[in-house]
This record gives sequence, structure tokens and C-alpha cells, in this order.
Amino acid sequence: MSKPLIGIIAGATLGLLDGLSSYLTPAVRMIFLQIVIGSTLKGLITGILTGLIASRTNKLLPAIAAGLVFGLLLSYGAAAFTPDPNGHHYYFQIMLPGAVLGAIVGFSTQKLGIPGRSESARSER
Repeated sequence: MSKPLIGIIAGATLGLLDGLSSYLTPAVRMIFLQIVIGSTLKGLITGILTGLIASRTNKLLPAIAAGLVFGLLLSYGAAAFTPDPNGHHYYFQIMLPGAVLGAIVGFSTQKLGIPGRSESARSER
């Protein structure tokens, strides 16, 4: 599979699991469905962007760093603009899993994805 496709699958799956874990926080159970949908979308977007970056290089560190940065940025946006019903923002609880998700997606795209045509052509030069 291509690296962007690996990123999409890994990001959406991990985002879904991250969203489902929010059920363990009683204060946010009223918005559980929105959290699951939002986390899945964050993971999907992180996966797409990370997969595209990973398809440009064969190096592991840039892919992991890209995933980490995209995961953090999207998670920060989610934490900053969506307080719970009581008005609290959960920066740590949202950004930490987002960063881990991004790093795992970056690792997965490089280790599991096959190089595309343009990437293999660059490595032959």
C-alpha cells in the first residue's frame, strides 16, 4: 500500500480509538459522539498529511516529526475551540494522545508503506 493510504488507515483507526476512550471521562459524556467524530477526523487529516510527507522521503525521523507536529496542531485546535459543557479546556488530555497518534502514524507510514513511483525514481538517481 502507498504511504498516504497507510496514513489514512492508521490515522483514522487511531483517531477512532482515541475518541472512544473519551467515554472514560464522565464530564464529557454528553458530547461523546462529537468527540468520536472529531478525533476520527483529526486522525484522518493527520494521516493524510503525514503520509504525503512520508512519501517524499525514505527517512524515518522526518515522517515521525511531521506526524507529531500535525497531531499536536490539530489537537491544539480541538482543545482550544471546543471546551466541555462546563467551560473547561482539556489541553493535556487532547494534545498528548494527538501527538502520540501522529508519531505512530509517521512511523507506520515509513515502515509499512511502499515507496511510490516518484520516490523510487529519486532513489535510483
